[in-house]
Amino acid sequence: MIPSSLYRTPRWLAVPLLSAAVATPALAQEDPIKVGILHSLSGTMAISETVLKDTVEMLIEQQNADGGLLGRELEAVVVDPASDWPLFAEKARELLAQEEVDVIFGNWTSVSRKSVLPVVEELNGLLFYPVQYEGEESSENVFYTGAAPNQQAIPAVDYLMNNVGVERWVLAGTDYVYPRTTNKILEAYLKSFGVADADIMVNYTPFGHSDWQNIVSEIKAFGSEGKKTAVVSTINGDANVPFYRELGNQGIDAADIPVVAFSVGEQELTGIDTAPLVGHLAAWNYFMSVDTDANYDFIDAWIEYTGDEMAVTNDPMEAHYIGFNMWTEAVRKAGTTEVDAVKDAIIGVSVPNLSGGYAAMMPNHHITKPVLIGEIQDNGQFSIVWETPSTVAGDAWSDYLEGSRDLISDWRKPMECGNYNVVKGSCGGSEAQEEAAAEE
Repeated sequence: MIPSSLYRTPRWLAVPLLSAAVATPALAQEDPIKVGILHSLSGTMAISETVLKDTVEMLIEQQNADGGLLGRELEAVVVDPASDWPLFAEKARELLAQEEVDVIFGNWTSVSRKSVLPVVEELNGLLFYPVQYEGEESSENVFYTGAAPNQQAIPAVDYLMNNVGVERWVLAGTDYVYPRTTNKILEAYLKSFGVADADIMVNYTPFGHSDWQNIVSEIKAFGSEGKKTAVVSTINGDANVPFYRELGNQGIDAADIPVVAFSVGEQELTGIDTAPLVGHLAAWNYFMSVDTDANYDFIDAWIEYTGDEMAVTNDPMEAHYIGFNMWTEAVRKAGTTEVDAVKDAIIGVSVPNLSGGYAAMMPNHHITKPVLIGEIQDNGQFSIVWETPSTVAGDAWSDYLEGSRDLISDWRKPMECGNYNVVKGSCGGSEAQEEAAAEE
């Protein structure tokens, strides 16, 4: 069962959230509000990120059709960091220093976000990051609208343990910070339930990995030793296509060894024959199959925008939808696009999600989200088989890591700290957390 602490509502959130009541100026100003879009349009991550660029452009078009923001038109400024992590930093600097954008929506991988982080902090930019990540971070200049581990990885493992009876675990990921840190958290979590080292197999592969035959054979052998086995996948990008294809080639059925993925959604499945994958799982905070009017409206708008009747939506698209609406609400509330004013105004802002509820921006710059488990269907969609009874507040620092369990983040005055140590009573994290940061 998922710990009840995951659903605990902070006392501050129990009071009514502030709404924007600042009137839009009657006269449009000449200068547009520039919105930076920092997503890979080429390279290994283009399979996932291109649609996010398109999503932000659609949201900008809709906003302009509704009269813009503060009486000004929004203008998209698009760059292509080309799945090149150092290039993400260069392009972020270009957006902020040369293009002078008011906000950036971007990144997918954590290594790209880590590359951009010092740039947005140095130049005091705003970055809305829409993808699930490993946590262990809270920046004054970043708003994390994707899932933290307690909003995806931990509930997914709980589901597999309690609903499927899994006892052996394959933690398979792409070799970079998000899978490694997430798996470190999951190993500690599993061991807290008495799972032995021998029942945990960890494997990492490079970006774009294509030869999965031997690894899938090892997974098959690991799962044939008498205990129910599952794969927890943090494999990212286009490597997922040959991975899932090889599962099918080797006859790994979801009934025998289910795979739960954290980075595979509707978009990634468009390139795969899903028939052999029916029953494998994904953990997200949104699926295209969510049955709400808001979701149907979003899907209709997306199909109209793309001109493609087969176009699909996915979780990071919803995260950009939420983040974009939170940013516009905060700008209205502040009456300006000035960064510091928006940072102050956005905490406590609540906007609709596409699942029929609301997302609220927390003081740690993470948001509240439902957690959903979906089964792959033969049409490339997901059938939702489980969900949390309420939204879950994102936790920036894991309760299962030695260097993090004593840390909290609160960017409101007077604390204004991303790693406040509640034991020491001071801002600055812990020795273990500082050592981990140095290792990165």
